[in-house]
Amino acid sequence: MVFSWFHLALILFLVAGFLFAAGPLIASLLFAPKAKGGALDIPYECGMPPHGMSWVRFGINYYFYALIFLAFEVDILYLFPIAVFYPESMGWMPLIKLLIFLFVLAVSLVYFWRKGVFTWPKRIST
Repeated sequence: MVFSWFHLALILFLVAGFLFAAGPLIASLLFAPKAKGGALDIPYECGMPPHGMSWVRFGINYYFYALIFLAFEVDILYLFPIAVFYPESMGWMPLIKLLIFLFVLAVSLVYFWRKGVFTWPKRIST
């Protein structure tokens, strides 16, 4: 194997990437103030003393809403490049693929609606 300028550039970029990743971590260890005690050991350090336990049980509906939100966000991120590419596409195939994708998305929305995921309970029992 012959060592070329490409290999040197590749090694330099790898070293630079490692330094950009490790540099802030090492700098924070060296320059960050070392404080102990006080309000540093409480679960939420927001300037107000916490009341009650730090481990609160949340209802499962919060997580369902979060997962559905993430699923639809990923779908929207998929639709942006399609919207940009669509005016330059040829034929009906991109439109058919887009309609299949939107159909699956709509069917999943109807499925979640029928399962009652979008209904919020009056009181979450513990």
